[in-house]
Amino acid sequence: MKRRVVVTGLGAITPVGNDVETFWNSLKNGVVGIGPITTFDTAEYKAKLAAEVKDFDPKKYMDNKTARRMERFSQFAVAAAKEALEDAGIDMEKEDPFRVGVSVGSGIGGLDAIERETRKLIEKGPSRINPLLVPLMISNMAAGNIGIQFGLKGKNINVVTACATGTHSIGEAFRSIQYGEADVMVAGGAEASITPIGIAGFAALTALNTTEDPKRASIPFDKERNGFVMGEGAGIVVLESLEHAKARGAKIYAEVGGYGATCDAYHITSPAEDGSGAAKAMEVAIADAGMKPEDVDYVNAHGTSTHHNDLFETKAIKLALGEHAYEVKVNSTKSMVGHLLGAAGGVEFIACVKSIEDGYVHVTAGLEVDDEECDLDYTKGQGVSMDVNCAISNSLGFGGHNATLLVKKFVEE
Repeated sequence: MKRRVVVTGLGAITPVGNDVETFWNSLKNGVVGIGPITTFDTAEYKAKLAAEVKDFDPKKYMDNKTARRMERFSQFAVAAAKEALEDAGIDMEKEDPFRVGVSVGSGIGGLDAIERETRKLIEKGPSRINPLLVPLMISNMAAGNIGIQFGLKGKNINVVTACATGTHSIGEAFRSIQYGEADVMVAGGAEASITPIGIAGFAALTALNTTEDPKRASIPFDKERNGFVMGEGAGIVVLESLEHAKARGAKIYAEVGGYGATCDAYHITSPAEDGSGAAKAMEVAIADAGMKPEDVDYVNAHGTSTHHNDLFETKAIKLALGEHAYEVKVNSTKSMVGHLLGAAGGVEFIACVKSIEDGYVHVTAGLEVDDEECDLDYTKGQGVSMDVNCAISNSLGFGGHNATLLVKKFVEE
């Protein structure tokens, strides 16, 4: 007997706000968090823009010694988890810690630590390497540090599926609660890869937009789109079984209805050209929720602003939803926060939950020039106030990973 799973807490560190309220208000106001990279000199780099987190002080969320033992991605994860747990009102003194778990991933982990210590190795030799290099860089440390910081002793996992990491992490947390492995799961993704090697690597793939105009850099579904913009941050949610949430009188934001995961088995970086893999993930999520394509009001698209992704995802939405694809609102949160890689799914899931709560679908900022091949309603020009009873969030990762979450308005049955 599968248990119902609800969302009771939200936490976000993003390029447009370091808490959920600021993040959501920024999305509603079309605030673009993209600008020139500030952490290193980009004179020799093709891509000069990124969506950086601003004014982040880890000491607001943890003591100084703890902060020094974490890389930026882990700091983001712990900060967002703290907000989510406080928002949910979880009191660990009243919980069985072995029934509270963590499913938080990072696509890349501590890239800055790897880069920094590799330079040191070359310039000063192996004896000068930081003894904490390994625990600083490995991607599971976001999940591990959350468990340590908040005393969460249940199932603790780190899903790594590139840009689908955050969505898979929430999906696996959903399953863990559905089938009784946990009562509460802290879930999502964190990333901090705006580093010289990160920017150079993605630029070498020709994946990044090289414009120097922040307003025309991340423009999903626009005919002039030409690559994504690197972002950073964390999106973390608290999921729990409905019984557990009701027993402690928790505020319920929404219900997680379904989860779909597939692989294109096609190419290491390009989605399947017919959209079939992503479509199947959507179909599975909708069926898992016991719903029909016609029930979907809104799709938060992966929408990276690359030519291939946006075209093939459009095809996927049409395959999954049929004629109803033309009736749904589609948007891309990446138009304002850039591509947070492993954190994207967590942040975009929060956008879906807030859309349900507020009855509002945010604009796809920067979308100006229509593409005849991308012919759905991408929420161009301005956001829309509307009832959102059912939303789906898509994430597609290098390697062919596809993940979809369906979240719906909570209704007592």
